[in-house]
Amino acid sequence: MNDAAPLNRYQLAELGSLLAEPARAAILLMLTDGTSRPAGELAQAAGITPATASAHLHRLLDGGLLALQVQGRHRYYQLADEGVAAMLESLALARAPALHTMPAKGDAQLRRARCCYRHLAGALGVAFCATLLQCDWLETDTRGLCLRPAGVEVLASSGLQLANASHLYGRSCVDWTERRMHLGGPLGVALTSAMFDAGWLRRVLPGRALQPSADGLRRLGKLGVQLD
Repeated sequence: MNDAAPLNRYQLAELGSLLAEPARAAILLMLTDGTSRPAGELAQAAGITPATASAHLHRLLDGGLLALQVQGRHRYYQLADEGVAAMLESLALARAPALHTMPAKGDAQLRRARCCYRHLAGALGVAFCATLLQCDWLETDTRGLCLRPAGVEVLASSGLQLANASHLYGRSCVDWTERRMHLGGPLGVALTSAMFDAGWLRRVLPGRALQPSADGLRRLGKLGVQLD
């Protein structure tokens, strides 16, 4: 999704039409965890036939919301970029109060920790970001949010190893369930990936929910991350 120029009214109307179809919305939501999936899997998740899914996928590709990866005979679909995921999260925030509903109690896992286009979101993501800022391990410069040297050091000593940490920048991403900021962008993705590598997090399939391990919660707690 190209944000180099503002949308005109016709482009905005076309974007609305792409999102107005429940099956296409289901496809987009399934891909907000940053994964790439085949058409058959997306069709099953959306509750539609493969032929119908093919038509919807072509529309989403033409509309710039999806990208296609081809590996030999296999074709995989993913969100075009992080901007599409951010837009979908923002729509949840922008809903009128009468239409807004938080996840049901059965989705407590989703609210606690989830993927937002490959970076950590939910209560755990918000608490982690808040700790980085409160401890002055994270700062803002003209290129975005970046880790201070002290932040890189303390995270490494806790078990989170980041390659080229000083060259990674993130951005603020307002969390749609917590209504506060979590860390997105390349830095957010790298930190979340490091948590997976360290065994602090694992995916709860199917869906976007993440399960923090006991060791992960213990190490996060030592950093000062408080999760109710």
